[in-house]
Amino acid sequence: MKVQSVNIARPTQINWKGKTEVTGIFKTPVSGPIHLGEKEVAGDTIANKKVHGGPHKACYLYSTRHYPYWKKRYPGLDWNWGMFGENISVEGMDERVLQIGDTFRIGGALIQLSLPREPCYKLGVRFGTQNILKEFITYGFPGSYARVLKEGTVQPGDQIILEERLPNPLTVWEFFDLLFQREKSQELVRKALENNALPQYKKDKIKKFL
Repeated sequence: MKVQSVNIARPTQINWKGKTEVTGIFKTPVSGPIHLGEKEVAGDTIANKKVHGGPHKACYLYSTRHYPYWKKRYPGLDWNWGMFGENISVEGMDERVLQIGDTFRIGGALIQLSLPREPCYKLGVRFGTQNILKEFITYGFPGSYARVLKEGTVQPGDQIILEERLPNPLTVWEFFDLLFQREKSQELVRKALENNALPQYKKDKIKKFL
C-alpha cells in the first residue's frame, strides 16, 4: 500500500435542520506533508470531538480503489481525493484483508487500525443527499480510523508497511458488517471481544449481543 493523497479541511459552515454548524468533512488534498498527532492531524478541522479525533480516531484512511464505484453513482460531484473526509487516501487498501489492530509504518509515523468509519449526516451533506449513508453501509467498505502510536509526517508517495499483526484477527470489513447486522453473528461478536485493539467502549456496546 502507499499514500496517494493527504487531505485536510478548513472549517466550513453548513445549514442542518435550520441550524448553522461547522464541519471538517470538506477535505481537500495538500501538496506538502501532514503531521499525524496522537489525537488529530495538525491543521485539520474537527468540529465535533465527541465523535471524531481523539486517541482512537486520530486520523482516517480510505481506499482509492472505491472511488470509481462512487464516481459512477455520483457523476455530478466535483471529485477529488478527500471526498469521504479521509486524511489519507490509500492506494491498495482492502478492508477485507486489513485487521483491527494492524500496525503500520507510514512516513515518519506509526499507526494502528482501530475502527471502521460509521457514516453520519455530514457525509450526506458532502454528497448532497442523505441517501449516501445507507448506500455507504450497504457497500460495506468503510475505510478505517487509526491510533497514532508514534507521531510523524506523512506525504503522497509514502509506502505503508505492515509492522505487526495481532494474534486474534478481526478484519475491518468483518467488524463493520457486524455493527449493522440485525442478527449478530456470535462468532464475530466473540472475535470482537477478544480483539485487544478494539476500543473498550465499542466492546461494551456489543457484548450484550452474546
